[in-house]
Amino acid sequence: MLFDFTELPAQARYKLLASTVTPRPIAWVVSRSAIGTVNAAPFSFFNVLSGDPPTVGISIGSRRPGAPKDTLANIQATGEFVVNLVSRDNAEAMNKTATEFPPGVDELAMAKLTRLPSVKVTPPRIAESPVAFECKLFQTVPLGPANTLVLGHVVAMHVRDDAVLDALKHYIDTPKLDLIGRMHGGGGYTTTRDQFQIPRIPLEDWDAVAD
Repeated sequence: MLFDFTELPAQARYKLLASTVTPRPIAWVVSRSAIGTVNAAPFSFFNVLSGDPPTVGISIGSRRPGAPKDTLANIQATGEFVVNLVSRDNAEAMNKTATEFPPGVDELAMAKLTRLPSVKVTPPRIAESPVAFECKLFQTVPLGPANTLVLGHVVAMHVRDDAVLDALKHYIDTPKLDLIGRMHGGGGYTTTRDQFQIPRIPLEDWDAVAD
């Protein structure tokens, strides 16, 4: 069935995209306002976009046109943020921080989460998260009246010690992170436990496997 996006309202387009582009990784973003107020919120329109320079991208919606969410306002004001990844163990805490609290409320405190200091940026990271990326703002790109793409350069990365197989070779025990992804609907998530391997096919082996 064809869905003509030029003929559909924004909410319909969102529903179609969010129910088919799955699973999506979750950026659990901690930011800090110019006066020092800490904010935490999850965003699933997120991914890593480049390895050199190391760059992540997050699409952040507005409460309404001209009224950015605290996360975007903080990043624009300070140029810094931390992206924490979400494991199954802290999924419920992440969901608590998605609550639309009034501006100025500390979501980390509301969800009883532990702060750890960052080393390159001012916002703290979440101790319960197995992976955290300290980021400096590279660019914001308006995507229309309701959304802004935030591009950040990763300046430091923290991985929980027990998930590092070999620090010198930069080998990570990815299954041990037990990360989750966003699915469809108001509360759909999935784990990354069900995995399978498909090796890349070298060009010189193509004739042997093409049939």
